[in-house]
Amino acid sequence: MTDDEIVEAVRDHARAKRLPTPARPAAVTEAEQAIGFPLPPLLRRLYLDVANGGFGPAEGILGVRGGAPQGDWSDLSEIYDDGPDPSSRIPTGLVPVYDWGCTIWSLVDFRDPAGPMWCTHDGECRPQGINLSQWLAETMAGTLTVDSLLAGQPAH
Repeated sequence: MTDDEIVEAVRDHARAKRLPTPARPAAVTEAEQAIGFPLPPLLRRLYLDVANGGFGPAEGILGVRGGAPQGDWSDLSEIYDDGPDPSSRIPTGLVPVYDWGCTIWSLVDFRDPAGPMWCTHDGECRPQGINLSQWLAETMAGTLTVDSLLAGQPAH
């Protein structure tokens, strides 16, 4: 799917789910400053033009300030209140956006405009081999689930 098709699919999803209103530009800027990287263009566009989080699988991804919470966090900036990952297991620039449960998170690589997706599980952080656009398309279609995500991870 193209970015335009993803945006339209998320808009349709937003109408059906009653998602948060779009983010304020200042909230997006605040998140980028806290994280130290710009949001990938597709994610920025979705937050500003469609909904401040809440889209994607189940209850949806984490928003920026004023948007949809996810897991134990109220927004992307809050993740960085105490600085980058204190365990040093998550590389700088990888940002948790969706909690699958049982300490399994999907993360977006903010260092790359395409937004490659990563997964944390059992204390390990591994690439998923797809980008944000593919991840959103597959999670909204129901073809990417926690089971399929973990099936693609190497065995320990």
